[in-house]
Amino acid sequence: MKKLLYSLTLCLLASAAPVSGSAQLVFGPGPEAPGSALDAIVAVVNDDVITRRELNEGIGLIERQLRQRKVPIPPRPALEHQVLERMILARLQARAAERNGITVDDATLNTAIETLARNNKMTLSQMRQTVEKDGIPYAKFRDDVRREIMGARLRQKLVDSQLQVSEQDVESLQAQLANQGGFGLGAEEAGGGGGASQFHIAHILIALPEGPSPQQIEAARRRAGEMLARLRKGADFQQLAVSESGGPQALEGGDLGWRSLEQLPTVFAPVVPKLRPGQYSEPIRSPSGFHIVKLLEVRGGGEAPARARPTASTNPPATITETRARHILLQASAQLSDDEARRRLEQLSERIRGGEDFETLAKANSDDATSGARGGDLGWVAPGMMVPQFEQAMNALQPNQISTPFKTPFGWHIVQVLERRQARPSPQMERARAREALLRRRSDEEWELLMRRLRNEAYVEIRLDPAASAPATETPATETP
Repeated sequence: MKKLLYSLTLCLLASAAPVSGSAQLVFGPGPEAPGSALDAIVAVVNDDVITRRELNEGIGLIERQLRQRKVPIPPRPALEHQVLERMILARLQARAAERNGITVDDATLNTAIETLARNNKMTLSQMRQTVEKDGIPYAKFRDDVRREIMGARLRQKLVDSQLQVSEQDVESLQAQLANQGGFGLGAEEAGGGGGASQFHIAHILIALPEGPSPQQIEAARRRAGEMLARLRKGADFQQLAVSESGGPQALEGGDLGWRSLEQLPTVFAPVVPKLRPGQYSEPIRSPSGFHIVKLLEVRGGGEAPARARPTASTNPPATITETRARHILLQASAQLSDDEARRRLEQLSERIRGGEDFETLAKANSDDATSGARGGDLGWVAPGMMVPQFEQAMNALQPNQISTPFKTPFGWHIVQVLERRQARPSPQMERARAREALLRRRSDEEWELLMRRLRNEAYVEIRLDPAASAPATETPATETP
């Protein structure tokens, strides 16, 4: 649970509401009453502000998380700089969602928190106790989950809906995967020896602005080389990432988690399989800057990459878990609002739990004409065939269990799992999974570039004490008209 909550608590750094005009704020230098420094403005972000109190609370949260993960805490100025940057980006993301008309009502928020509790085998009361035990006020936790949902919807609208993958790209990834033993298994399926390799990696990013000059590129290249030399002399990777990385995972020590080959960032894929656990890569150039990647662990197919294309006799394809499921889809329209669609599905779910027939209700109500005619039956569903939101909700269910209403880009759903089985992937399934893997990989890369552009185009004024901050790597903020 703590590991799951860790990613959520990072967004708590920006959870406080904008400061009202009645707050006691200190604008610039001058005599201050005792204790008023806590209310000083430390950053102006377009029309918003971040106060010293908010920054100190955010730093306290991160320090507790770092101690729990046994990561050395970097010097205060470096940590202050990283936490403030995370808060600035979170504010900008929230305002971008608002500008795009993205909101999350209380009913949707309550449903998401209930699902989170159920996925962690907790009651709502138990989840609240766990959150507050970690030092997070429950009201802030709710605000954080709301922002997570808004961020996911913003990403879907601005990035995911615009992505395209060519047939040539799919074939290229399939050939690359074939040389590595096929698709990697999910974290819950990967064992110690079978299946394709999975890689636990971390990285440090020496960030570059958009459209960097040759001088900026060369300076970043030199700094990456200097940082790699420090690591090879014994510097702690996690501490260095927390204090100096420009990547979104900096406060997690640069940890990217377990990735199968198709889940690796595009520029990492040719490099990571050649590393041994504990090794660092040479600096890797990407649109974001220069990366130093560390391979922490390998599991599955072994540490060394396969050199020859596997055959059925020498390396049979791993089995996958297929799920037979059925669903009811309701789409918002001029006659049916988004909230009304969700409420109708809640009513249908209650009727099914009360004994009414799922198949009959799906035929009468589902907006998915193809599956609706079959009583909502989706047949056997393999990993990667459904959009991530649907797959996540479906995978959280036991056979015969019915989900609460959840939203995907297609509308609102309830889904029931009927049964599961182990099967060998078909060629068509492998192609579909390769396409989905490419879409997810490109989504990650485009989202990171979009957030970096959002930061570069914003008006940001940092008001930290220059002597106490460590923004040596910070690029000046530019004001947009």
